[in-house]
Amino acid sequence: MPELPEVEALADHLRRRAVGHRVERLEIAAISALKTYDPPSSAAVGRTVTDARRHGKFLDVVFDDDLHLVVHLARAGWLHHRESFPSATPLRPGKGPIAVRVRLDDGSGFDLTEAGTQKSLAAYLVTDPAQVPGVARLGPDALDADLATFTERLRSRRGQVKGVLTDQQVLAGVGNAYSDEILHAAKLSPFALTDRLADAQLATLHEATRRVLGEAVTRSVGQRAAELKAEKRSGLAVHARTGLPCPVCGDTVREVSFADSSLQYCPGCQTGGKPLADRRLSRIVR
Repeated sequence: MPELPEVEALADHLRRRAVGHRVERLEIAAISALKTYDPPSSAAVGRTVTDARRHGKFLDVVFDDDLHLVVHLARAGWLHHRESFPSATPLRPGKGPIAVRVRLDDGSGFDLTEAGTQKSLAAYLVTDPAQVPGVARLGPDALDADLATFTERLRSRRGQVKGVLTDQQVLAGVGNAYSDEILHAAKLSPFALTDRLADAQLATLHEATRRVLGEAVTRSVGQRAAELKAEKRSGLAVHARTGLPCPVCGDTVREVSFADSSLQYCPGCQTGGKPLADRRLSRIVR
């Protein structure tokens, strides 16, 4: 799932490649992807791309006269910039992975695609990003929150720190992968409870959040969209590295699986050498 660093990089890519160009066609191939009907998709035609922004994990393509194409890429969505398209023929609804295509006046443009059978990519054409329910509910951006705000937000939601850190209403932008990386950098168990974290632990977690995300943004911005996924994987210490040695202490990275997700952590760095039990089988070792 694209998270804050990747969405920031995609916005930067569009600022460099699409801003200043006029929309010739906005094609909706996956009818279920477009969540709004007023204004209609045809309202974007003839408008100029003026900016590209990020709201948490939402990508916001800004057109003149205050029109926004706000996109949540969900788990398997992505943006592909095209220097040109192989055909001028409009997309056929329901065919292939392309959900939305934006054609620009110089022949370039971009596709919003989604792999797999579970289609969750969501696009909204609105006059104000706050009209998108997910954007309206976002907490402070994870990169912008100072220590006082970060501490207040984390303590506002009692629960396991992994889940609270990824709650977009608490802090915006952190997902499954970077929460694993942040907790590893902060040397915290993913199952530590937020109301039991000491001030010093929250300060360490805040610093780790800003550092991990900031470094990921630095690595990602300027990369071609097609290279971002590989760039993300190359910078990970524990996420998606089950069975490999921790690059910090050398212990074996372990995994806890859930119904539709998993987390990775290093026992040596985060849990005093103790493995965490799978919640489906036994109680958690904290």
